[in-house]
Amino acid sequence: MDLLTILQVLDSTVRLATPLLLACLAGLFSERAGIIDIGLEGKMLGSAFFAAAIASLSGSVWLGLLAGIGASLVLSAIHGLASITYRGNQLISGLAITMLAQGMTVLIAQDWFKQGGRTPSLEGGARFEPITLPFAEALQGVPVLGPIYHDLISGHTILVYVAFIMVPVTWWVLFRTRFGLRLRAVGENPAAVDTAGVSVVGLRFAAVMICGVLCGLAGAYLATGLQAGFVKEMTAGRGYIALAALIFAKWRPWYALYACLLFGLLQAVALRYQNIDLGAFVLPVQFMDALPYILTVVILAGFVGKAIPPRAGGEPYVKER
Repeated sequence: MDLLTILQVLDSTVRLATPLLLACLAGLFSERAGIIDIGLEGKMLGSAFFAAAIASLSGSVWLGLLAGIGASLVLSAIHGLASITYRGNQLISGLAITMLAQGMTVLIAQDWFKQGGRTPSLEGGARFEPITLPFAEALQGVPVLGPIYHDLISGHTILVYVAFIMVPVTWWVLFRTRFGLRLRAVGENPAAVDTAGVSVVGLRFAAVMICGVLCGLAGAYLATGLQAGFVKEMTAGRGYIALAALIFAKWRPWYALYACLLFGLLQAVALRYQNIDLGAFVLPVQFMDALPYILTVVILAGFVGKAIPPRAGGEPYVKER
């Protein structure tokens, strides 16, 4: 395998890992505050539709991005209202959000665009274009380092760079700020935080809203960066894969990056190598396509018992009188 082929696979890995990484960081904020959110899939799906729809109608990808984030925030507010304010079951609330998004997006898309539940293809200013970083063209001819910078690091859309920048930002917010300390404390011992005079409800809602913004970015990237429009259920289980990556990463930002890159690599390999000849037998394309989901099941089966989640995760907080 030559350098060009390796760089092409790694380039696809970065692109495919981006929505997973944003969704994984979203779940990280929410679960660190004690709110389990299996509705990541639904938030991404709702964001993807409204981002593509508004971008198509307005011709502006930035308006589409704002619409996608807004849709995700609305779904996050519903989840927060159900699980924090009314202390409902967080798993049921998250699942309901996903089911709502699956039906709502197709219904509205059919009503608005009459294209079988999809939006028109996005072109020009209605989608994010790749960014060429400084000196990428000039350094292209430099052996090894030039192609790495030009073909792998440069040439992505702005949301890819935002996703990777969010990893150190998330680490800094959670582990180097007072807000992050309180947020993590809420996920471990909300009663102690409440005793200290800090609002448990306020912190948990803040975490859920941050989760909504990041899911909005993930969904918008899917529809306006990775692809050129919305199609039915285009998230294809990425929200659940992001949750598996979060468990695999043991709720830590840097580990989340590595886990999402691993999933992205499997997807990239599946797209590039449809049938792999191992001599004695051939791995069919269906097996390659299923690889990321097989890894998801393996991780959930093998790591759920070993990874220790926040102690108050999934438990509604009732203020003591």
